[in-house]
Amino acid sequence: MTKKKLALEVIERLKKEYPQSHCTLAYDKAWQLLVSVRLAAQCTDKRVDEITPLLYEKFPTVEALAAAPVEEIEKIVRPCGLGNSKARDISACMKVIHEEYAGRVPDTMEELLKLPGVGRKSANLVLGDVYGKPAIVTDTHCIRLCNLIGLVDDIKEPGKVEKELWKIVPPEEGNDLCHRFVDHGRAVCIARRPQCGACCLKDICKTGKSAKN
Repeated sequence: MTKKKLALEVIERLKKEYPQSHCTLAYDKAWQLLVSVRLAAQCTDKRVDEITPLLYEKFPTVEALAAAPVEEIEKIVRPCGLGNSKARDISACMKVIHEEYAGRVPDTMEELLKLPGVGRKSANLVLGDVYGKPAIVTDTHCIRLCNLIGLVDDIKEPGKVEKELWKIVPPEEGNDLCHRFVDHGRAVCIARRPQCGACCLKDICKTGKSAKN
């Protein structure tokens, strides 16, 4: 089976398994998603979702967050780890969005990558979830599962995994597929204790087939 055919089969099976898959970070507006993704670095989505309501209660708009002292932001986001650097990035990012984009998060990869603290993962998430554009979010679940399944061959660098997936995944499927990788990685293909016997991909997964031989 070619990688492109494998990708299509993986997409269809995961669609059936997780039909309502979506971003696990809670947000109402595009700028809030950027904040949450920055806070999620080396932190669980659950913890981020516990902290962001406190942040938005005190600073409910892009303008308010842009004007907030970094120290005040840090006090709130500290439980997410790396409080100082995350607070500085959030402050700088909101300032740019407020001053250069009139409070609206840009909708192109080029513009998003110019925002402080925003990398390709964050940019792709915004493009796919907020603006409905083709996107591939190469988070840790995506990278791990793509290597295990055989969609990529021993590639761990997010940018390179993204590049390879663009070759085999239909553009309109990329964003949802990555959300389903997260769901599957948490429910079945769990790091260090995968439930291969319960996996809907066990007969086409490179690692699953190798384990049986």
